[in-house]
Amino acid sequence: MQQPRWVDAATVRRTLSPDRARRLIRHELADGFDPTADPARLAAGVGDGQLLVMPSATRRSAGVKVLSVAPGNPARGLDRIQAVYVLMDADTLTPSVLVDGTAVTSLRTPAVSAVAMDVLAPAEVESAVIFGSGPQALGHAEALLAIRHTSSVTVVGRRGDAARGAAHRISGLATTHGLTARGLTIEDPQVEEAVRAAQVVVTATSAATPVLGDDWVADGACVVAIGSHEPHRRELGSGLLGRSLVVVEEIGAARREAGDVILAAAQGALDWADVHTLQDLVLGRVVRATDRPNVFKSVGMAWQDLVIAEHVGRPGPE
Repeated sequence: MQQPRWVDAATVRRTLSPDRARRLIRHELADGFDPTADPARLAAGVGDGQLLVMPSATRRSAGVKVLSVAPGNPARGLDRIQAVYVLMDADTLTPSVLVDGTAVTSLRTPAVSAVAMDVLAPAEVESAVIFGSGPQALGHAEALLAIRHTSSVTVVGRRGDAARGAAHRISGLATTHGLTARGLTIEDPQVEEAVRAAQVVVTATSAATPVLGDDWVADGACVVAIGSHEPHRRELGSGLLGRSLVVVEEIGAARREAGDVILAAAQGALDWADVHTLQDLVLGRVVRATDRPNVFKSVGMAWQDLVIAEHVGRPGPE
């Protein structure tokens, strides 16, 4: 077997912009790809963390992402999520490219969220709140700024220094207009005020229980929850889900892994029959609500990684 070519994180980012990633994800859904055919994520507990295996295939390529989730890593100066992606030819299944899977995840997750935000968020997004101060906070801010002219971002974290650091990095993202970014701790009373005034709220945390009040989010605002892929963990409460238009990537994956939705349904706040999919949004089968919040709950699916890895592994014209 010929040695696979290596694509590092810098090449991933240089090859594919966040907004181009959004358009690739959207195009795959609009072009008829069926997310229900994606194999379920395989997970194994290892110590205090997890090993995850995410295979997928399209007509063009096959691939698998192998990743680890180690909650204690940030304290060691390491990424909480680390991964490698193996891209293969669809016919021969010969590994042809190895890609930095952490970079793929960092790019794909905000891209998927941006597909949803582009439909579910108001046309004018003056302010946004991001819970979490890790790489996904920066990635989601970048994805939002690519589709909306946003002038204020509040980052909320457990540690004030981390939240302020993330806010400082976000403030440097806007190149066409002024952007004010600030960092707050989760206990700060200004957090509720910021959420109530926001048109977009992103939760990108490792929390197991809700990080904001059920009644804080305004009607017509968009909430994106991406922090958990386990059925017993949630960032959003049942009250918020129960009064919102709820969208997930795919119903089967959500029933397995989207704790925010699973727990809300189990508590009688939400009916699964009323939950829509990302493909529904892309194909115009559901539209943004203005009389209630709009919630997109993402757990991450293998086909999304494949779309990104395929492009960076075999670059084509923009």
